[in-house]
Amino acid sequence: MRIAQVSPLFESVPPALYGGSERVVSWLTEELVELGHEVTLFASGDSQTKAHLVPVCEKALWRDKDCRETLPHHVRMMELVFQDTSRFDIIHFHSDYIHFPLVRRYGCASVTTLHGFVHDHDLCELLEEYRDVPLVAISHSQQEPVPDAGWQGTVYHGLPETLHTLHAQPGEYFAFLGRTSPDKGLERAIEIARRTGVPLKIAAKIYDEDRNYFEQVIQPLLQKSASFVEFVGEIGGAAKEEFLGGAKALLFPVSWPEPFGLVMIEALACGTPVIAWRRGSVPEVIQDGVTGFVVDSVEEAVGCLPRLANIRRESCRKMFEARFRAKRMATDYLRIYEQVIRDRSQERPAAEQRVNDYFACSA
Repeated sequence: MRIAQVSPLFESVPPALYGGSERVVSWLTEELVELGHEVTLFASGDSQTKAHLVPVCEKALWRDKDCRETLPHHVRMMELVFQDTSRFDIIHFHSDYIHFPLVRRYGCASVTTLHGFVHDHDLCELLEEYRDVPLVAISHSQQEPVPDAGWQGTVYHGLPETLHTLHAQPGEYFAFLGRTSPDKGLERAIEIARRTGVPLKIAAKIYDEDRNYFEQVIQPLLQKSASFVEFVGEIGGAAKEEFLGGAKALLFPVSWPEPFGLVMIEALACGTPVIAWRRGSVPEVIQDGVTGFVVDSVEEAVGCLPRLANIRRESCRKMFEARFRAKRMATDYLRIYEQVIRDRSQERPAAEQRVNDYFACSA
């Protein structure tokens, strides 16, 4: 199958450090290549892939100090993708919604994975207008705000089986990995560490839009908690495995409807259980009492400490292998690709007529 993967340009594919969507695009792209498909990746020029890379910009936009606007680069990427859609059997977009009008008018087979929270106030009318654009969710909970959108199914993220290894013995600290955003609940993680007496290590990226929150809310807490909290900053690669694998548990105290939460399955791949809030996808990813605990309050989270001894780290790893491998993710997407291609071939005459009408009106 000839497949195009269209990535956001904010980070390279894969990201050097923090980055969720681009990392998933990388794992999916490489797995599809391994399965024998002809894959073209539209991404930043500093990306690394076995697929054919179309470098849309020289380097990842968030790493480019001269970049002031990200939208122009994404608009140009759409031009590169749609110059000749006959090159591909299907185009898989990971770039939000900018391509919706083009997909409708060109009538090409496509799927769009929405990687973020579906906020009904902002997206309801858009997704209902473009109900003919095939969408893929990354959790069932992500679909709930707009259930009548063009959902073709849910595909949970997966990562390469060999990326992380089982760390059979728990360490003596809790881990927090993510962004220093109010949505991620870092204050709760610090409070859990304070109440339990378990040291906390924080590996987090500080985005510009979160800097005021970090300086006004988190930094004072870090100063007060210096005896048991360590802020290690942004990490990636082998350092991430050592960080996650060496933890007693990952704390995931989110305060928003998390669409997936990639760090949870990274922890499971290392055999590390997760203590997470009952928000968004969490109950779909974590099996309460088996791979961690799903809680509703700091008090409940603190009460999980003695129960962690009952969680077998081997069970966490086995659950990862059963549900969250990249190969499973790729085969799930391939099934959706095939269905969309079949559906599109049946609709092709009508789609071609829409394209002809559009260009006739534009002449």
